[in-house]
Amino acid sequence: MALAIYRKYRPRLLKDLIGQELAVGILKNAAKSDKISHAYLFYGPRGTGKTTAARIMAKIANCETRAKDKAFREKGEPCNKCRPCTEIDEGRALDVVEIDAASNRGIDEIRSLREGIRLSPTSYQYKVFIIDEVHQLTKQAADALLKTLEEPPAHAIFVLATTEYDKLPPTIISRTQRFHFRRIPIQLILQKLNQIAIEEKLKIDNAALELVATASEGSFRDAEALLEQVMSLGEASTGGTSLENVEQILGKVGSVRTATLAKYLLDNDLQASLEYLTEINEAGFNLVQLNKDLIHYLRRILALKFDPGLEEVFKRELTPDEVKEIKERGELIESEAKIISLIKSLIRAYSEMRYSPFTLVPLEVAIIENLKS
Repeated sequence: MALAIYRKYRPRLLKDLIGQELAVGILKNAAKSDKISHAYLFYGPRGTGKTTAARIMAKIANCETRAKDKAFREKGEPCNKCRPCTEIDEGRALDVVEIDAASNRGIDEIRSLREGIRLSPTSYQYKVFIIDEVHQLTKQAADALLKTLEEPPAHAIFVLATTEYDKLPPTIISRTQRFHFRRIPIQLILQKLNQIAIEEKLKIDNAALELVATASEGSFRDAEALLEQVMSLGEASTGGTSLENVEQILGKVGSVRTATLAKYLLDNDLQASLEYLTEINEAGFNLVQLNKDLIHYLRRILALKFDPGLEEVFKRELTPDEVKEIKERGELIESEAKIISLIKSLIRAYSEMRYSPFTLVPLEVAIIENLKS
């Protein structure tokens, strides 16, 4: 069985974690000075590298090269060559225990964990416990974990990971070193996807790759999974992968179509807007997602018109051509009040579309209400 893309290109060093420079810098400094904490909490959106960082920290703590070579320790990274590093990478390290709190959330599981913690490592210097989605632990299980975090044995290191930081008890949070893993900017995702496409010899249009990056919503793991889907289509076709191919796979309209519809709306062209919307609907695209993308597109135009300084923020989310296009559209706006009204109508339509069997109707009505003469 072929190795999944997200596993094949999973970072093996801290420096390879894209978009997490602050967290990486602090963790590397701790590794250089050999001041690894007994408990870490990695929190942030899905697919941003939390579990990957936890495994890298497990390698750093147990790396035999670091233990023997002081000069190498100054790198703050694992060697990825010694026995512990290799075993952890291959997922067969007995002293690195990964627990999914979503399916092991009860008091019995944590009690079992506490009993295992007391035992010394079988062959490593440290026993590392990685608890994913830790916010899903029951109250009793969280209390049991708290006791362990308060008085951990010298050979144990805990790495807790969660996508919902606010659901964690403050008592657990206060006993960990906390690191926020930020949503990855679209441009960084796009750069990495380009590298993977080159490595995999995948022929794909830039616009198609941009759509994959955008659809991931800041999650690099999602981007890799989507790219793997696209690669399957590319293997079955000799002409490469186009934007239309990717749109069909994802059921999501690319930025070109969203921008075209937005242009018709801003030009107050009701006939062209309805005809183009009908064309998109008949092609079988997800209209709820289209409306969401349209809302974001229009709000960026409006926000950039009032605050040009936001251009630097949008450059992290969009391609240079898209930012330029948004600036140009903003200059053509004659009535800000009309755009605000349109965005409000689209937001109401979005709420209705999510629970309606007639997804096209609320969006059409919102457009007609705002564009009719």
